[in-house]
Amino acid sequence: MGKTRLVLSFCFIVILAIPMAQCAELGPKAVEEWFEKLPHAKQKLTKFHFYYHDVVSGKNPTAITIAQPNTTAKPPIYFGIVDMIDDKLTVGPDPNSTIVGRAQGFYGSADQNEFSLLMTLNFVFTSGEYNGSTLSMLGRNPLFHQYREMPVIGGSGVFRLAQGIATANTCWFNTTSGDAVVEYHIMVLHYE
Repeated sequence: MGKTRLVLSFCFIVILAIPMAQCAELGPKAVEEWFEKLPHAKQKLTKFHFYYHDVVSGKNPTAITIAQPNTTAKPPIYFGIVDMIDDKLTVGPDPNSTIVGRAQGFYGSADQNEFSLLMTLNFVFTSGEYNGSTLSMLGRNPLFHQYREMPVIGGSGVFRLAQGIATANTCWFNTTSGDAVVEYHIMVLHYE
């Protein structure tokens, strides 16, 4: 029984390590070595285009309300409502298109005058050359504007010390369910 458990543990560790093989080395020593090489590194511009699927309805929502005040959470502003999210990112607007990652974090209605969200999330890449790396976004998202610009303030893996801009455009919004598909264009500077 002991050998079986050891083999299973080893297989589990190997499976977990495979996705990270394509991103930067992990651990404090690897990060320190990366910083030591930083003065000689070149900045690189990377562009992303994907779709974010925010599902608040049905049996398996990807966004759920975790805080809601009794006095201010009323239409059309919903001031104070906070949702935790784990939304899929796809190559196309169709929810069945190829998944490239997840948007994980939270957003909250943070404006008393218009429906505007404070977005705090990580774009977690789960396939392709950036598998295992993340980009972190923090910013104001006024939902009824056609284009919204939010800063990319960092990242992990190959996106350590990344900085850039994310532009969001709502492609589809169901006024009954609250589900939405949002197109993102991201331009980010990071180090090679």
